Amino acid sequence: MSEASMAGAADRVSPLDKGLGALPVDCTPEQAVAQRWNLLREDLSLPAAVLSQQRLEHNLQWMQRFVQAYGAKLAPHGKTTMAPRLFRQQLDAGAWGITLATAQQTRVAHAHGVRRVLMANQLVGRQNMASVAALLADPGFEFFCLVDSADQVEQLAQFFGAAGRPVQVLIELGPPGGRTGVRTDAQMQPLLAALAQAGAAVRLAGIEVYEGVLKDEGEIRTLLRRAVHWLQQLAGEGRLQRSPAVLTGAGSAWYDVVAAEFGRADIGGPIDVVLRPGCYLTHDAGIYQAAQVRIDQSNPVAQQMRASLLPALQVWAYVQSLPEPGRAIVALGKRDTAFEAVPPRPALRYRRGDAAPVAAPDHWQVTAMMDQHAFVQIRGDEDLRVGDMLAFDISHPCLTFDKWRQLVVVDERYDVVDVITTYF
Repeated sequence: MSEASMAGAADRVSPLDKGLGALPVDCTPEQAVAQRWNLLREDLSLPAAVLSQQRLEHNLQWMQRFVQAYGAKLAPHGKTTMAPRLFRQQLDAGAWGITLATAQQTRVAHAHGVRRVLMANQLVGRQNMASVAALLADPGFEFFCLVDSADQVEQLAQFFGAAGRPVQVLIELGPPGGRTGVRTDAQMQPLLAALAQAGAAVRLAGIEVYEGVLKDEGEIRTLLRRAVHWLQQLAGEGRLQRSPAVLTGAGSAWYDVVAAEFGRADIGGPIDVVLRPGCYLTHDAGIYQAAQVRIDQSNPVAQQMRASLLPALQVWAYVQSLPEPGRAIVALGKRDTAFEAVPPRPALRYRRGDAAPVAAPDHWQVTAMMDQHAFVQIRGDEDLRVGDMLAFDISHPCLTFDKWRQLVVVDERYDVVDVITTYF
């Protein structure tokens, strides 16, 4: 997607936001980059969330090649970053669209030039429907939401019928005990009847699943095959109102299984198989790294590709106190980084005057976190000083991004080359 086609709202950088260098006034990201900040020169006020330009580019291309190998399309889940400048990079790399979770997120994406949104959620409530209906006045904007009940379809039909703007929907299938989604064939019947009654106001485009609520691969494959079966049945009954039909799934942990199962789907007509991982762009050093190890070891496409996904997000902070042997207190807390799944892990240490950051010892670990402090266990005889800079790898990037209004992107010299604004 060209720069011109992505024209929209302009991001702004505020000097009051954390993790930035000195700025006199609000400005554009380009004006902030013109300040020529360098992380290691201490031009930024730490803690700071830092993205690696080289690793972002690697991950963008890696996932695009993986999806294309299965003849599928990519609609990365934008709720991971809520950063339109990153949406743009994903679209420019070949993404089919952007996946989002709410009407507000959809407004943000549209305002920044995104012209195809798959809202992987049910659209409920008058104001949320009104927001989407307003966006659908743009003839170049394509939108999908999920449905799993007759009540919801009837509400959509009433609102969008009155608005005179049809809405495209995907039937969501879900497993027992899971989140949203149709559980049984018996539950499907009233939903299909409501779609038939909705007329032109609600247009059925395909089938959606979210397999991430399951942990067993066998159960996941069963759910995916159920989705293929239902798409085949809907196609055979002439119920689908979009060509190509849409068949979509895939969070960040099982996208390989979804690609393999959906890549074999045949409904006697064209299909857009759409995968929706979100965390691949920055990856992580925790739960998604563990999932990627499984993929790298078992998936034939991943085995043939150069390298793998690389962690591209770190949070940098200062050592601020060494109050007793074996304990360092770092100015990094729950307000700055995810901690729920796996604690942040010390990865690099840098001291003013060093030639470059060096790897942190493997035995350093975060043992506790407070709002603004991390307790790091070290050995009592190690050379660590107040003012040393530590870089922490993180797990579950979604929960780190939403703690930052601005993240900086650095090159291999740690020069700041972009500033990313988020819209949580």
